[in-house]
Amino acid sequence: MRILLSLLTAVGFLVPAAQPQAPPPAQAQSQAQAQPQAPPPQPQPPTKSAMESDPKGWQNLFADKTMKNWIRGPLGAAGQLRAGNMEEPSPWKMDPATGILLCEGDKVGHEWMRFATEMSDYVLHVEWRLTKVEGDPAYNSGVYVRSSADGKIWVQAQGTMAGGFLFGAVAGANGTTQRFNLRQSMFENRVKPAGEWNVYEVRAVGKQVTLWVNGAVTSDYKECETPSGFLGLEAEGYRVEYRNVQVKPIAEKR
Repeated sequence: MRILLSLLTAVGFLVPAAQPQAPPPAQAQSQAQAQPQAPPPQPQPPTKSAMESDPKGWQNLFADKTMKNWIRGPLGAAGQLRAGNMEEPSPWKMDPATGILLCEGDKVGHEWMRFATEMSDYVLHVEWRLTKVEGDPAYNSGVYVRSSADGKIWVQAQGTMAGGFLFGAVAGANGTTQRFNLRQSMFENRVKPAGEWNVYEVRAVGKQVTLWVNGAVTSDYKECETPSGFLGLEAEGYRVEYRNVQVKPIAEKR
């Protein structure tokens, strides 16, 4: 039977079944472009800062110019740094006259200054500026909330020319950590150029952490499984100044 079918096909009485063909490249590209895509993040409406909207109930974390309530510690691979305070040789220097904390991050590795008291729900107000340097540097700084004392669990409001957004490593299941990075979903880049002051407000309530930058919310994280932790300021390779660091506890029913 197979021999007969082969002979019939060879002389043209039977035509082999047509095989499905891939669409031409132009048609395939057109079909790919027709696929629905998620809309890009849209800028949020401008709003006043929480401090401007309600100036009552804030705690000035720089009120004590000795910074005795702040603790210096290592981050990442800089584990050889011994935790200490600002009385020891340190890149952190408080100017009592101006209330500005200078961090010479270009002289150290990766470290932070964390406030000694652990907190849960609050709004953190921080003003910061990077010192302008020549060339095209990859400026880096940041503000921490909901972070562990050893820095292994952390949520950071990134401060770079690429924008203000949230990323970090939060508590996961069975003692693990879960990384997240909201750079791609940042609503817009509102960070000012190096040499100018920026205003950040990080609001942490329950599982939601939001970042407000210079007049509008730019990042919103709704899955923070770390209910409390320390807040802090980052040093990572660049000279940065901090001022007017204040916190306001929030007591809301969830």
